[in-house]
Amino acid sequence: MGRMIALVYGAISYLLFFATFLYSIGFVGNYLVPKAIDSGVSGNIFDALVINVALLSIFAVQHSIMARPGFKAWWTRIISKAVERSTFVLLTSLILGLIFWRWQPMGDIVWSVENQIGVIALWTIFAIGWLVVLLSTFMINHFDLFGLTQVYDNFKGRETAAPKFMVLGLYKVVRHPIMLGFIIAFWAIPVMTMGHLLFAAVTTAYILVALLLEERDLVGELGDAYTDYQSRVPMIFPTGSKK
Repeated sequence: MGRMIALVYGAISYLLFFATFLYSIGFVGNYLVPKAIDSGVSGNIFDALVINVALLSIFAVQHSIMARPGFKAWWTRIISKAVERSTFVLLTSLILGLIFWRWQPMGDIVWSVENQIGVIALWTIFAIGWLVVLLSTFMINHFDLFGLTQVYDNFKGRETAAPKFMVLGLYKVVRHPIMLGFIIAFWAIPVMTMGHLLFAAVTTAYILVALLLEERDLVGELGDAYTDYQSRVPMIFPTGSKK
């Protein structure tokens, strides 16, 4: 019964995250969702700035702490190792939902592209960014990344094998194509408001800091295999092979 509950919990966490991922496309792009990044009437700019930075900070703290090996080792003494990743995914989804719900519009326009070709080009790049994010998860192990493999293996009564370090697809171009996709999607927008600019700037800064922490963890876990990878492939921006 416990294994079945863990399996259902993992499946619900995954479905909620996937729904949140789809909603985030509309939220950032300002279409098809009831509450988007520029929805509503702008209020006091200082109040909006404080609230929005606080929301993004909650996400950054949760994401950074729960991704650290030391926290995982402590956390899995409290909860089953099988649902550790699913719990991370679930909490991430809930915090993203909080951001979508409580985000304060800051509607002053920073730039607006009027040329039709430019608008089409930016929306195309926007779509490519999200596609890069999604495809990159399958170039490693999508179902392991979002906790489904762990709960399924637990249901079958077996230990989940440690993921193998492989360099496939876009990971031959940059070491973190998922994060590159997010950065592309956040910045490629025809109408950039102050609120959107704040979102893009803060999330980009967080991504760059978080990747330094993740790289340190990966070197500690994989050793020479990862340092060799670092020497050959740029971290996030495709500047060509280092060798």
